[in-house]
Amino acid sequence: MTVLQTMQQLDIFADSRDVILRNDVLEPLQRRAAQAAQAALVLLANEYSHDGALSSMTVLVEHLQRRSNAPFADHAALAIARHDLEGAVIPAALRALPAHTVQAWLTPSWRTLAQRATGLVYSGAEAEHHAAPLWLRAGDWQCARESVEQIESWWRIPAPLAWMTEARYRADGLDAAWPLLAELAWLAPARFAALLSSLSDASLDALRRRFDAEFPGTGELDDYAWFATWLLVVKPALAGQLEKARVRRDQAPSRAMALLGEILRREHEGDQHELIRLRQEFSGLHGALFEAYMATRKVQHR
Repeated sequence: MTVLQTMQQLDIFADSRDVILRNDVLEPLQRRAAQAAQAALVLLANEYSHDGALSSMTVLVEHLQRRSNAPFADHAALAIARHDLEGAVIPAALRALPAHTVQAWLTPSWRTLAQRATGLVYSGAEAEHHAAPLWLRAGDWQCARESVEQIESWWRIPAPLAWMTEARYRADGLDAAWPLLAELAWLAPARFAALLSSLSDASLDALRRRFDAEFPGTGELDDYAWFATWLLVVKPALAGQLEKARVRRDQAPSRAMALLGEILRREHEGDQHELIRLRQEFSGLHGALFEAYMATRKVQHR
């Protein structure tokens, strides 16, 4: 072997030494083995104090070392822990870990936060600082449901209703979630729109695009309060699922959907007098949507 070849081999070794040390940290990190990761991190820092991966790996190691199962004393303590996870740990994980492993790596962290938050009572002023959304992030749909069910009249409150809707969708699918989706649209249109975006369901996304293009509204988020009623106009086959939604008599979109469901039933009974009365009532709630419904009837009778 020539001197040049020997020097080239030494250069290759020197260039790969940092990679080896980085991998020595990464392997226990992926196993969430805090002690082994810390020991490997010290070696990397001693030899490559300016390595670009040091900062992110340090955040992750320190996160593992701080693990605690102690219940949160109050909502503020949970807020601090969640801010640290979302603001520091998740970005570090995205930088340091293989992309396809990040979600699974974070799941135990979300589960721990949820377990520690179990004793915190729901507070409207601290709506997001509750165990239910943490269980959702951990992918535990049953625990999320149970957590929401402990909130009095959860179906009347936007945040818990959105959590329960997501849990139902994730656990049982879209057909089972339709009643809660309708209720959420009536109660909190903005939350409904945000949930649709986060679910990333192809059929829901297609319906949303069609609604945005066809619904005779203002183009504002409040239009989504009418989503379920519009849906019953364009997809009457969903009447069976949507009729299970809790009707809110004080909200016109909710009354309109219930009324349209009754109209669809009456159409099969042949009671024209009652059908005319119901249609007039529906027209009074949303004239343009009534016209869209009547247009479907004209198509059917051609």
